[in-house]
Amino acid sequence: MKIDKVCNNNIVQAFGDDGKEYIVMGRGLGFQKKSGDMIDPEKIEKTYILENPETSQELQQLTRNLPQEESDAFLAILLNVEEELGQSFDSSFFIALMDHLHYAIERYHEGIPLQNPLSWEIRKFYQTEYKLGRKIVSDLNQIFGIGLDNEEASSIALHLVNAQKDSGFITKHQSLTRLVANVMDIVRLHFGIDFDEDSLNYHRFVTHVRYFGQRVLQGNIQGQNDAFLYEQVQDNYPQAFDCTQKIAAYVDSTYNFIMSKDEQVYLTIHIQRVTEGS
Repeated sequence: MKIDKVCNNNIVQAFGDDGKEYIVMGRGLGFQKKSGDMIDPEKIEKTYILENPETSQELQQLTRNLPQEESDAFLAILLNVEEELGQSFDSSFFIALMDHLHYAIERYHEGIPLQNPLSWEIRKFYQTEYKLGRKIVSDLNQIFGIGLDNEEASSIALHLVNAQKDSGFITKHQSLTRLVANVMDIVRLHFGIDFDEDSLNYHRFVTHVRYFGQRVLQGNIQGQNDAFLYEQVQDNYPQAFDCTQKIAAYVDSTYNFIMSKDEQVYLTIHIQRVTEGS
């Protein structure tokens, strides 16, 4: 392969023997190199087909002032991410991730924290990506002597989730949010109350409904049909049980999901706890 442009010591644009243009990465690959030089194949760690002129421009703009220490760290992170997730990502993902990490470091030095509104869903539903995001944050903190927090881990994890083919995270998130909001509204209207959002029972209830919503969207019916417990909660918590029947009818008609008796028992108990004293 012959170098077309040197982006930095680790990243170059090059022409392959097939006439196609590539982004090629490897430690020291571009060190003291210039256009027209041949690439040492033993130094190549990652190769991407250059998809379009916009990608080339984005890469050049990003790497032009990228410190060498960041370039080294980001290349190591990319290779580790692909190994951990067992996937090869395209060049647009690497550029987006590199850009995100660069500005995360800049934001830290400028004292500008960012809140990720999807943090809860990412931590609960994408634990592998979130764990990897935390490792990346830990590595960046150690390398650069900074203190990025787990909010940043969630944002990094979101990049990893969206980069994976067919992840559909945003669509899933929107569907889950809508389902959870509708279930909460059924309970609120049934009892004519406003929830105490600072209470422990409320947070437990929301957590249960989120997991329940995930099972509904996945069509994952859990539990058995314990008639004794079912009758117990029906007798002891009649209002909460009636509310559960409304929710059961909602998920049946909207999602074709049939709640097991055990599922109804657990939901009834949570509804009873969150509405006690209302």
